[in-house]
Amino acid sequence: MISSGTRLALIAMGIAVFVIANDFSAINVAIPQIEEDFKTDVSTAQWVVNAYALTFGVLIVTGGRLADMFGRRRIFFIGSAMFAFFSVLGGAAQTEAELIAMRVLMGIGGALMWPAILGMTYAELPEEKAGLAGGIILGAAGIGNAAGPLIGGTLTDVLSWRWIFFLNLPVSLFAIFVTWKEIHQPRPEVEDRTIDYAGIVTISVGLVSLLVAFDQVTDWGWGDPRIIGLVVLSAVLLATFAGVERRAGEHALVPPDVMRDRDFSLACTAVLLMSAVFFASLLYLPQLMIKVLDYSAIEAGAGMLPMLATFAVVSFVAGHLYERFGSKPLLMLGSGCMAVGPALIALLVSYDAGVSDANYWAIVPGMTILGLGVGLFYPTVTTVGVTAVAEARRSLAGAIIYMFQIAGGSVGLGLTTAIFIEAGKGADTPDATFIDGLHAAFAVDAGIAAGGFLIATFLIGGGVHLAPRFHRLYAGPSPRGHGP
Repeated sequence: MISSGTRLALIAMGIAVFVIANDFSAINVAIPQIEEDFKTDVSTAQWVVNAYALTFGVLIVTGGRLADMFGRRRIFFIGSAMFAFFSVLGGAAQTEAELIAMRVLMGIGGALMWPAILGMTYAELPEEKAGLAGGIILGAAGIGNAAGPLIGGTLTDVLSWRWIFFLNLPVSLFAIFVTWKEIHQPRPEVEDRTIDYAGIVTISVGLVSLLVAFDQVTDWGWGDPRIIGLVVLSAVLLATFAGVERRAGEHALVPPDVMRDRDFSLACTAVLLMSAVFFASLLYLPQLMIKVLDYSAIEAGAGMLPMLATFAVVSFVAGHLYERFGSKPLLMLGSGCMAVGPALIALLVSYDAGVSDANYWAIVPGMTILGLGVGLFYPTVTTVGVTAVAEARRSLAGAIIYMFQIAGGSVGLGLTTAIFIEAGKGADTPDATFIDGLHAAFAVDAGIAAGGFLIATFLIGGGVHLAPRFHRLYAGPSPRGHGP
């Protein structure tokens, strides 16, 4: 039985995750208003989104290592205070450069918060409730992603885009207060707190180079010397990172015992593949609604609810299903749905339907199946990966899994965009150009997800087990012949 104090602590963790996830999507619908207020163009304003996402994705592993070394509660407080403080300064920004700088600092705060939250949540619940912990975190993230466009659109229309940032302050303060009051986990017993600065620098610069390359490839093109240079720099630094970590040994940013674990490494690989599908859907489905179906930004945000609301709801249910059936069936079903969803969208969407609700309802089944897959897969694979390593490494493990999600999404998005542009070149109309590109890109994404399905089905460990109340149905007669 979970105590009331633990419930309140889990609510606080969920709210903190909601704030971080909401901040990824809420600001997207405000970009046009930010452009107008600062008299800038979309390529500059877009860095209000990118600066936060890149900083968060790059530094999250560092945040996980620091949480395991210096205490999750302490790192959570530091990260939350940074996130709230720089949110307020971001809301008060007077230039686009000032706003982008505040977004970078908010990203640092978020990168400290996320792994600390994940580690505290798993530690707050007993081992047999690990699936519930994953469901709470990913479910809260799903609600944050789903609600972001609606909250951001409403605040932008009714008040100002600045209130998207100001709202972070009271919500963060509540999460800090409840965590301070209810979570009192023991400090980690780490004798050597040597920080792997060389590892931090090499992986951070390497990932930034890779993510910037994939972010800018649409504007610059694959053959641009800047893209080639960034990709080469990333490859060199990430290869160097492997050597740096070997020399650092137990002081490494990513200790050797973590990546040597088979299930953890396979979980990261599956996340890498699946994230290409998830990120592509988040980018291209709203664009389909706006550019082909003539939806407004808020309407497009609402139009994503079949996917995002399903993801959020199923994420919470996934924790209970994990306890009852184990990881394997959830991984298989979730990854299978993530392959089928984009394939259905590619098959059913048609430019013949034009600007009509017929095209929207054609993609709803694919979006719903994709949301079901995301809601089952991510909480389950996160729990499998995090619980595969020692308890003292779990904040770091959660951070690495999320880094693979960001990296896989960025690389997959670059590949999807290249296919999308190439496939749409021969079409006669803008609608046909978009949909031809979508057909090809989502077909490739479905193939990538099929690779993740094979890993989840045949390589990642974890058997099927039944809840205790089902045992009597299958246990057979007792030795005395009087039933179970």
